[in-house]
Amino acid sequence: MPKGTNQKLKLYYLSKIMLEKTDDQHGLTMPEIQKYLEEYEVTADRKSLYDDLETLKVLGYDIISGKDGKNFLYRVGKKKFEIAELKLLVDAVQSSKFITERKSRDLIKKITELASEYEATQLKRQVFVQGRIKTMNESIYYVVDDIHTAISTNRKIRFEYMRWNLEKKMEPRRDALYEVSPWALTWDDENYYLIAFDSQEHKIKHYRVDKMRRIEVTNEKREGRELFREFDLAAYAKKSFGMFGGEEANVKLAFRNDLVGVIIDRFGKDISIHPAKEDGWSETHVNVALSDQFFGWIFALGTKVRIISPEEVKEKYRAEVCNIIGAYK
Repeated sequence: MPKGTNQKLKLYYLSKIMLEKTDDQHGLTMPEIQKYLEEYEVTADRKSLYDDLETLKVLGYDIISGKDGKNFLYRVGKKKFEIAELKLLVDAVQSSKFITERKSRDLIKKITELASEYEATQLKRQVFVQGRIKTMNESIYYVVDDIHTAISTNRKIRFEYMRWNLEKKMEPRRDALYEVSPWALTWDDENYYLIAFDSQEHKIKHYRVDKMRRIEVTNEKREGRELFREFDLAAYAKKSFGMFGGEEANVKLAFRNDLVGVIIDRFGKDISIHPAKEDGWSETHVNVALSDQFFGWIFALGTKVRIISPEEVKEKYRAEVCNIIGAYK
């Protein structure tokens, strides 16, 4: 049999064909494999393909062969990613506000290439990026990369922090650049946040990554190590509603028993819950950052949740409610 022009790439193209054209439900006959190789200008007889498939097995490919009706089929069984895992990745990408619509489509296209062409149709049916609220910061990939570089090299960063104006344009929050010591990145409420130490105010702050511009990794070493040595990122996110900071307080809440799922979803299973004096009610103590967002969460639950203590927090909430009522007089 005359050899094709791409014989040296035969093993590569064979692996590509097996990954793209086969899966748990679909296999290829030997003539079909030969036909697909010919499309890449590669020719091969059966004996050499048997050897090549064995080589793929040695390289870690889960090559499975067996009779299916009248045909003897070859397929790849277990792959690096199961279809359920790829669906999860697609869902995460398309629901992430911090990834632009264009980047979402690019990433999803790359994810679908990890599946067979049959499995890829299942992933494409899940793509509903159009119309979602997404960031418009196309440079967010590079911002994240610079932050990771600063963290790994123990350096501070400078950046411009943006906000929307009434003309629906982004503008700097202040004239001077922000300078902080980056320590962690976290994903909360579909947004990406930088957790950093502000040396001037000597406290931990967080910043929306998609609102950071002109980031620069400095030559200055990071500060705040003593605070982050005991820092619990999960606890920090749990007490910050929508990642809005505020004065931290231990608050006693009473709630109707049918809201126990809401309380656990918000604060986790580690909180202590005990019966209240009133039938059908329970109580718990939680650490929260006192912000408008926390009070808004309480307000949204109506009469089913009450702040019991401390008294100054109750007073703040009463004042917030009165201000809201006053705005509608």
